[in-house]
Order: sequence, then structure tokens, then C-alpha cells
Amino acid sequence: MDQVVEEGSAIQAPPMQMQYNSPSLSRNPLFQSEELVHGENAANNRRIQKTSPNLLSPLGSPIRKAFQLTKLDPQDAWLPITQSRNGNAYYAAFHTLCSGIGIQALVLPVAFTILGWTWGIISLTVAFIWQLYTLWVLVKLHESAETGMRYSRYLQLFSATFGGTCVALIIVGGSTMKLFFQLVCGHCSAKPLTTVEWYLVFTCAAVVLSQLPNLNSIAGVSLVGAVTAIGYCTMMWMISVTEGRLDGVSYDPIKEEDNMAMIFSVLNALGIIAFAFRGHNLTLEIQATMPSCEKKPSKIPMWRGVKVAYLIIALCLFPLAIGGYWAYGHKIPASGGMLRAIYQYHGRDTSQAVLALTSLFVIINAVSSFQIYGMPMFDDMESKYTKRKHKPCPWWLRAGFRAMFGYGCFFVAVAIPFLGSLAGLIGGVAVPVTFAYPCFMWLKIKKPKKFSIMWWLNWGLGLLGTVLSVLLIAAGVYVVIDTGIEVSFFKPQ
Repeated sequence: MDQVVEEGSAIQAPPMQMQYNSPSLSRNPLFQSEELVHGENAANNRRIQKTSPNLLSPLGSPIRKAFQLTKLDPQDAWLPITQSRNGNAYYAAFHTLCSGIGIQALVLPVAFTILGWTWGIISLTVAFIWQLYTLWVLVKLHESAETGMRYSRYLQLFSATFGGTCVALIIVGGSTMKLFFQLVCGHCSAKPLTTVEWYLVFTCAAVVLSQLPNLNSIAGVSLVGAVTAIGYCTMMWMISVTEGRLDGVSYDPIKEEDNMAMIFSVLNALGIIAFAFRGHNLTLEIQATMPSCEKKPSKIPMWRGVKVAYLIIALCLFPLAIGGYWAYGHKIPASGGMLRAIYQYHGRDTSQAVLALTSLFVIINAVSSFQIYGMPMFDDMESKYTKRKHKPCPWWLRAGFRAMFGYGCFFVAVAIPFLGSLAGLIGGVAVPVTFAYPCFMWLKIKKPKKFSIMWWLNWGLGLLGTVLSVLLIAAGVYVVIDTGIEVSFFKPQ
């Protein structure tokens, strides 16, 4: 029953079902937050809710209960990540699959040439389990029952991590478009496009598709991206295994004469593996598309979708890495990985239709993944407008933001087309985002009992991830300087 807290104060009922909302980004949330107000009697401090004038009547409680609102930020309805909260476990699985199986997995066999069979499989397994744990941490931290807040964005980390991913997608997608055209129309009289022009074709397709308004609206795109990712991963390892091992294949780990060079080569290989596991930082954004309340928190369908998605991811990545290394050994191309190996070693004895379909799957997945990785950037750009103007972004400005981001990535792709050769270095930069920061977040927000299992686990993994990041970055820089890469600014091949 409703209780009168103090004379003249609002009448309030215990909330039967509280819906979680994102932290307020604006100065004028629809309902103000609750505050502790100390009365004259200090022994009987009571929690009093400040409400807007229209909720001061006895009808206030039923109205509040009917709307099931606590702290509502109108900006959530204006931004692409939280604009539509009708997601479910299937949406979570689609988005997670599309972002979890990416083109970066194609270079996993390259890491095995340094680590060998045993340590390669161990490293891949440890990275997979570690990433799955930190993903579970983010799912749990997404919403707080104590404050009623939903933390829907990983904003500060996106510019460095996902902006670079979109550039890599343009490079791989554009280059694969060129290969696909040569396969399908190799004897056409039409003049072939240059690599830069193929980059532009890919970017235009990605920018057009990016006009879909919010994360839920691209669920179908994510489904297509997930299916094509599973398709090309499966086709690649099956082609490699069925064609058999190449003559003269060696599985002995590559040895360096200098011990320091050997250490850095091993660390660089670990960086390549880490680069393959950097997609789950979109977890908060994906979970933000789901409705959530006390009885049915969003973490339940989210975790259900993640478990299905990661089972499929494991069934794709492990056969790809193990089958690719078994087939090519040390002959796996360091740049391009599995895709280049199939064209280089099996381009003549494999059906052209199969090769063309594999390339088409890579292209479709790259265009689909661009939408997933670009959405947080779109959300960030639009939030700057909504915070200033206190109204939704008009369609023409939204389109301009997304085109500006897409063609900005295109410019970087043309300027630095050798970005794929820096997989180990990029992996080192991404390590704390994927493996360390979620652990520190858990310690800060959940505050586990000191010296408990969760306290030791998160401190250990967080510190290990931070130290590993520093070592991997140093190793990546050393390998680039020592072995050299073909630096061709503004000259994509």
C-alpha cells in the first residue's frame, strides 16, 4: 500500500517492477533522480523522492507504476544504439556472431608458424576462454540493480579500436572485390578498376547500408554477416584440408638466431591471436538494444545468445587455425593469411565457382561488419548534437555524419594500405580493451571482498592483460623494424 512519508511530500508506492535506463546524458531528464533527504529527526532519515509537479497528487504513484519509469533520459530515444529496445537472444547471437568472426581470423595460422602446434593451440584456447570470461563480466556490468542504471556504451575506446577495424575492413573488402571481379569477369573487355577504385566501391556500399537508423534495424544485416562468416571460414579450412598438405610443409616453430628476436617473435604471434579476439567490446551496445526490468533483466537473453554465438565461433576459428596450419605450415602467407594461401596454392585446381563464392562471402561479411563496428561511432557523433540541441538528429545530418565517417576511413585505407601487416601491433593495442579493462571495471563497480576468488581473478587477469599489452606493442614495433614491411603510403596494391 502507498505510504505518506512526510506531510506535504509525494505519495509513493514501492516499485513493483523497475525498468533500467541509461545514465542521463542531458540536463533535463524526464524524471529527476532520487535523493536522500535528512529530516529534523536524524535517527529516522527517510528516502524521499523529488518529482515533477504533476506527480504530487495521490494519482502520482499509480501513474509512476503504470509507466514503470525511474530515471529516463530522452536522448536514449534519439540515438541509434538505444533508439529501439526490442532486441532478444536471437539479435544478440546475430550481432555477436557477425562481430566475433571477422577477417582478422584469417591470419591465425600465421601465429602457429612461430608458436608451433602445442603452444599455438594452448594460446588460442586460453585467449578464447579469457575473452569469454571478460565478455561475461561486461554482460553482468551492463545494468545495476542498485542504481537502476544501464551502461550502454564503451565510448572512450571506440575511436582507437573500431575506427581502425573499419579501415581494415575497407582494405580487405576492396581487395577481395578486385579478386572477385577477376574471377567472374577475367576475360571481360571492360577496363578493370584500380585498387583505390575498388576501395571506393566498397566504401560506397558500406555508407549506403549505414543509413539504417539503429542497431536493431541492422539485425538482418548481422544475420547475413554471421552466415557468410561461417560460410567462408568453413569453406576455407575445408578446401585446405581436402586438397591435402603442400609438399615440403614444416611444422617446426621458426627459430631466430638472437634470443631477444625470438622472444619478440613469440610475443608478436600472441598479438596476432589477440587481434582475432577483439570483437566482444560491442557487448554493451548489443545488450543496450534489449528491454530490461527487475523480473527479466537483459543479461539473461544476452548471455543465452552469447553462449550460442561463441559455440559457433569456436567451431569456426579452431578448425580454421588448425586446418590452415596443417595444410600450409610455414608456407602460409604472412600477409593475407588463409585467403591469399587459397588463391596462391589452389587457384588452379579448385573450382572457380567455389573461389568466387568464398570471395563473395568475405565481401558481404566485411560490409556487414562495417555496420556493427561503425554504429558506436555513429552513436557518439550524434550524441554530441543531441546534447547541444536537446533534440533528435535530423535525417540529413545523420546521413552526413555516417558518410563522413565512412569516407574518412576510406582516406585512411588509401593512405595506409599496409595496415594488415601490423596485425601483431594492433593486437597489442587491443589487448587491454578486450582482456584487461573489463576486469578492472568489475573490481571498481562490484567491489568483491578483498582476497576472495573474484578479487584475485580480476586483479590477476587485469594486470596480466596490461603487462601483456605493453610487451606485445614493443614486440610488434620490433618485428616491424627488424623484418621491415612494404610501406607504400597512398599506393595500395
